[in-house]
Amino acid sequence: MSDNVIIIRYGEVYLKGKNFSYFENILKDNIRAKLDGIDCSLYFGRGRYVVKEYDISDEDEIIRRLKQVFGLHSLSIAKRCGYDIDEIATKCVEMSPDNGTFRITTHRSYKKYPLDSMQMNRALGEKVIAAKQNLSVDLHSPDYNLQVDIRDGGDVYLYDNSISCAGGMPSGTGGHGLLLLSGGIDSPVAGYMLAKRGMRLTALHFHSYPYTSEAAKDKAITLAHKLKNYCPYLNMKCVSLTKIQETIHKNCKPNYMITLVRRFMMRIAERVAKSNDCGCIINGESLGQVASQTLESITVTNAVVSIPVFRPLIGMDKDEIIDIAQKIDTFNTSIEPFEDCCTVFLPDYPLIKPEIAKVEEQESRIENYNELIDDALSAMEIVELNY
Repeated sequence: MSDNVIIIRYGEVYLKGKNFSYFENILKDNIRAKLDGIDCSLYFGRGRYVVKEYDISDEDEIIRRLKQVFGLHSLSIAKRCGYDIDEIATKCVEMSPDNGTFRITTHRSYKKYPLDSMQMNRALGEKVIAAKQNLSVDLHSPDYNLQVDIRDGGDVYLYDNSISCAGGMPSGTGGHGLLLLSGGIDSPVAGYMLAKRGMRLTALHFHSYPYTSEAAKDKAITLAHKLKNYCPYLNMKCVSLTKIQETIHKNCKPNYMITLVRRFMMRIAERVAKSNDCGCIINGESLGQVASQTLESITVTNAVVSIPVFRPLIGMDKDEIIDIAQKIDTFNTSIEPFEDCCTVFLPDYPLIKPEIAKVEEQESRIENYNELIDDALSAMEIVELNY
């Protein structure tokens, strides 16, 4: 074991006032779960959490995992020592560069420490300058800024870095939503955006085997595995739309195919959501991106469900969505060339401004509407997801 520790800082959880304990306890549980399997100890102090007593070979993996925990703002790799001023000064000398400019910034949360912050800065700075003749002090724009954090309980932490984390709210504090997860770029990003606000997710994937390949479904499962890095409670279900699409193709006008399929999908999604205690449906629609994402199309598909439908990407353009997909490592999987269910029986000229009355007239041509939905749900597949 080394004397390295990792300081963890939470984000907007601190704004929760009297509900702070509820949010903090869930955040602590999420951190414990994320670090499961790594030999280390966790200290949860006021305003700071610390990972201690770990093998230095595990440090990169600990950091990788913590960066994916929603609710955390940043972390720092630090050196730990005791309250003795000479021990602190020795660490400062060891960590400081040999030349250039520097400053020392002391944070003294332990107010009973005999020296205040300014006195510590001067005392430690003098020790460093005496040991390193080519260093000079610059309080305004130094090349190197060494932070000294004096905490309760006898620990002092020294660090010079800050690594950004995922931010947002702890997973599990924002309700439970059903994510319509395709194999494309948008839906994983939509799930990430809602999970960042603390929402627990269940993913629902629609496929059309054998018109689409098993590889297309496997791609969606891979995306779910990647999302699970950020969404520890994520689970996944798969539903076949094959019979539904065949029935629509046989009985309805071709240009209504996409609209009718999406209304089927929304009805199925609502049934799945309610049976899994999900309070909303989430999808990756962005206004005007494709025919099914115009205002009129969204209105027609929304009309068949009674629970909220969240579209976190509705006002984003494709470049913005791709940037997030690359950040969360879903982009390269999403662009793999496997078609999803929305490409089956795709008309040459899909409706972009469907009217509800005309859509309902087309739906009336499908006599076994509810039976198709029941059959699709009865054959629903549960997918096991692991980190």
